[in-house]
Amino acid sequence: MIYIVILLSVIFLGLAAVVVSRMATVVKNANGPVEEGHIGMSNRINGALFMIFLVLSIIGFVWSFLYAKQFFLPEASTPHGRRTDFLFWLSMGIITVAFVITNALLFIFAWLYQYKEGRKAAYYPENHKLELIWTVIPAVVMAVMVFTGWRAWRDIMSEAPADAQVFEIVGKQFNWIVRYPGVDNNKLGAFNYKLIDSNNETGIDYTDEASFDDYVSTSELHIPVGRPVLLKIRARDVLHSVFIPHLRVKMDAVPGMPTRFWFTADKTTDEMRNITGNPNFGYEIACTEVCGQGHFSMRIRLIIEDEASYQAWCKEQKPLLSAVPELASRIPANLKSKAAKYLPAEETAAPADSVTASVITKGVKVASATLR
Repeated sequence: MIYIVILLSVIFLGLAAVVVSRMATVVKNANGPVEEGHIGMSNRINGALFMIFLVLSIIGFVWSFLYAKQFFLPEASTPHGRRTDFLFWLSMGIITVAFVITNALLFIFAWLYQYKEGRKAAYYPENHKLELIWTVIPAVVMAVMVFTGWRAWRDIMSEAPADAQVFEIVGKQFNWIVRYPGVDNNKLGAFNYKLIDSNNETGIDYTDEASFDDYVSTSELHIPVGRPVLLKIRARDVLHSVFIPHLRVKMDAVPGMPTRFWFTADKTTDEMRNITGNPNFGYEIACTEVCGQGHFSMRIRLIIEDEASYQAWCKEQKPLLSAVPELASRIPANLKSKAAKYLPAEETAAPADSVTASVITKGVKVASATLR
């Protein structure tokens, strides 16, 4: 690589020297008449330089693409990602072909139609047919590209299927917090930013009984392969952006404005390790919006696994209510009984003992009055 850079530097310096030399000649000749033969030689040199530049540019263009291929992402692990990649390369192909043709003609014409003694330039003021062709064809091509891109975007941003597995991901300086819906029929509980504190970083609202079994993670997100996944996205402080490169997922996390993105992953982490030949391969969720000094640390693992492994992992998780019993104080009295199964035994014992004691006390008083 270093030798190529040195070679390109030498070529650049050489071309710069030629340009300076030609400019000096132009300035010198501006003060007096120029011989016809000298003009012809000057144009031949410039025309040759145009062709050399064209050839070197094409070689550099092809080399840079082939060299960069090793750094390209592998095939997307989602259907919408492969569709997006196809449209990207289709657009790049059309634009590249148009770019090469127009610039090749520009340089070739500079060589073919350089000044020659005795030859006069033809005056060609208008050609409506030609103008119509080079206006309509690009317009049609661009319209098709815009329309296909719009259709892909519409499908990607459509409502998630009713059976989509729901997760919530919350961005804050400087980490992601994932909330899982627990076992209550794939339903996340309500949230309220006013409830956010060190014990409840996502602001889970425990006046909603759907929140009782929700659990959180700051290190990884587990999702099942082959099932639609709906990511509900929000931010606690500043603008963040959820980015899963291998799945072609990207959506901003905006404070005060929840966003969403749904997708279906069809390659597990283990399958991607076999495909890439990298035993240490792992999906990741990163932040692509510079959000402060710790922006670099906003990464968590994404683990895509088969349904059985996913369900087994979920069964091992404990609701946040179990992990942080202090949150029980936020549960309304009329929902305490429904939340009891998620609370440690000592948290449910006190209320039960109080009721029992009250009943026993009343019974003693009644018995005492009867005896009298």
